[in-house]
Amino acid sequence: MTRCAIDIHYLTDQLKQLLAIQSPTGYTDTIVRHVTKELQRLGLHVELTRRGAIRAVRQGSRRASARAIVSHVDTLGAQVKAIKPNGRLELVPIGTWSALFAMGARATIFSDKGSYRGTILPLKASGHTFNNEVDTQPIGWAHVELRVDALARNVGDLGKLGVEIGDIVAIDPQAEFLENGFIVSRHLDDKAGVAIMLAAIDALERANAATPVDIHWLFTIAEEVGVGASSILTPDVASMVTVDNGTTAPGQNSSEFGVTIAMADQTGPFDYHLTKKLVRLCEAEEIVHQKDIFRYYRSDSASAVEAGADVRTALVTFGVDASHGWERIHVHALRSLAELLTAYATAPVEIERDRNLHAGLEGFTHQPAAEAHQDLAEDWEASE
Repeated sequence: MTRCAIDIHYLTDQLKQLLAIQSPTGYTDTIVRHVTKELQRLGLHVELTRRGAIRAVRQGSRRASARAIVSHVDTLGAQVKAIKPNGRLELVPIGTWSALFAMGARATIFSDKGSYRGTILPLKASGHTFNNEVDTQPIGWAHVELRVDALARNVGDLGKLGVEIGDIVAIDPQAEFLENGFIVSRHLDDKAGVAIMLAAIDALERANAATPVDIHWLFTIAEEVGVGASSILTPDVASMVTVDNGTTAPGQNSSEFGVTIAMADQTGPFDYHLTKKLVRLCEAEEIVHQKDIFRYYRSDSASAVEAGADVRTALVTFGVDASHGWERIHVHALRSLAELLTAYATAPVEIERDRNLHAGLEGFTHQPAAEAHQDLAEDWEASE
């Protein structure tokens, strides 16, 4: 149960490479190839599902009650909803994000005849034309359009370019890596999580660290639309830790520094025992951490459980300011989270019963406070 040293340069270099690859949900083949090749370079055996979700297994002392660690390679984006008479494109979002953050974004449209650059603009984009209406117009996806940087004056021009309804639009990350450790970019959710996992694997390999069970390193391709880890787990996985963004905002306890451990999200509490284990690991390894609850949030954990996987789930996060917008993180959180993953991967198994899909009461877990309360209640009833 020892955390491994993380190569920060490797972590940030991987994040830069990941951010440079456009991967909105539905357009993830290229980033799947990139991550797969890096996992193979690190020495892991990699399998892909039909659509490209990635499973890389690092063998441990046994296969039963394996652990999974998961993040997602897909990002927010948009699709062409309609081709407008003025030669511009109406959009619908891929994933849940505000048109307020889309305005001004540079983007790439992928058509069958090639890709084109463009800018997402409000319908009234010129103060010289609309005066104060540029500040009073409504906000929403119906009130923005994509201006294509090509000869696109009308529907016919766009047809010649091969642009069609349903074409996918990728949003530029416009990443900045500052010397003080802050990173500002779109799509840090969840490419930072992918980089963290790669850095943790790299650290385990460099340390030649042994793990008590197999570790399944999973990378999903459709988390932003709710599919996530719904079809990637195998029956031998007993617990799954999701790596994703924490929401630093007023009313939240998340931080851009250290690890933020989620106690619950909109789908309910995470597994009591797995979450407590992660907290204890942070305490034992002196990893800065805090706890939080996310009200309007779901992750790969939710999709796995909703698909019927009987696994313990937990969520560990790097704090993100302005999530799903102009996101900002700090390398301190990335390093801290990677360290926690190495400590978790090498930690002893505590619930041996979890190696079985079904078993009796013997070896079943305890929640001491609740059972102490029950004992008191029984003592009180006996005294009546």
